Amino acid sequence: MGPLVENIKEEGVEVIEIGVLSKVWDTDKYKAVLKVIKAYKPHIIHGAVFEGVLLSTIAGYMGRVPIIIAEETSDPQNRSIKASYLLKILSLIADKFIAIAPNVGNYLKEVARVSPSKIKVITNGVSLPRPVTFHETTKLRNSLGIQVEDFVIGSVGRLFDDHKKFTDIIKAISLLSQRSNIKLLIIGDGKDKEFIKREAESLGLSRNLVMVGFQSDTAPYYKLMNIFCLASQREGFGLVAAEAMFHELPVVATKVGGLQDIVVNNETGILVNANRPEQIATAIDKLFSNQDLIISMGKKGRLRAEKEYSAERYVKEVEEMYKELLRQKQII
Repeated sequence: MGPLVENIKEEGVEVIEIGVLSKVWDTDKYKAVLKVIKAYKPHIIHGAVFEGVLLSTIAGYMGRVPIIIAEETSDPQNRSIKASYLLKILSLIADKFIAIAPNVGNYLKEVARVSPSKIKVITNGVSLPRPVTFHETTKLRNSLGIQVEDFVIGSVGRLFDDHKKFTDIIKAISLLSQRSNIKLLIIGDGKDKEFIKREAESLGLSRNLVMVGFQSDTAPYYKLMNIFCLASQREGFGLVAAEAMFHELPVVATKVGGLQDIVVNNETGILVNANRPEQIATAIDKLFSNQDLIISMGKKGRLRAEKEYSAERYVKEVEEMYKELLRQKQII
């Protein structure tokens, strides 16, 4: 089930696996959730992502759970009209519909037509990064063949290039006149790994590309980066951009989804249009030659992340919402 589930178990929290909801009316999965509801009699059921929203609202309604919460976690640019209408229907059952970013809240209101009174924007939160020693950083740098004088651009995400557009970063590097000591460090795995490698090879940038696959502990990798770049075509929130800011990295990001709210243009990073490698190249070049700007943006980004995107702030807002709904239902 993945490292996150194992981490939850280590905290002493019971995890009951339901499995993947393969279709809207997968009756076995609804029965499985109803079985859990019957056994535990929860006061609150909270579902996230489209499949989780389906399970929580329908099974919660059938199981007579007092409080039902749905959460939209994506930037649904390509969602069908039928799927958006289904969310509208499900919102009639839910007590609250959380949006993980302001743009997601706008989608729920303007496209899915969810009642504004039910929508609550609670932006995602990121845990503070663990300390990383100089020895650990040096060892990792040497193992990856990255030199101290290299300028490292980092990016993190699933390797689905039609979504994350890692190849746009590679194309941007190809446009730079000074690129011999630039490294693109990509953390993540996915179906387009070989496609991304071939793109770098076709542009003569194989030596500039460092791919390390999925890493459960990303902290030491962030410490190798000079700047962070996220070239996504769409993005619900952009959690890794907030993570990068906690590591005092300026963020070059596309003006899509939640990234427009996370990155303050020309203050904590630089925003560019999606699908425009030349704009990414200009932003990288601006930072490449200005270490003072990198430091300044990084420090401002850290302050913004601590204020707006901490895990503590997120937990507090969710807890307050739970308590408010419990009071409204006269459960507490």
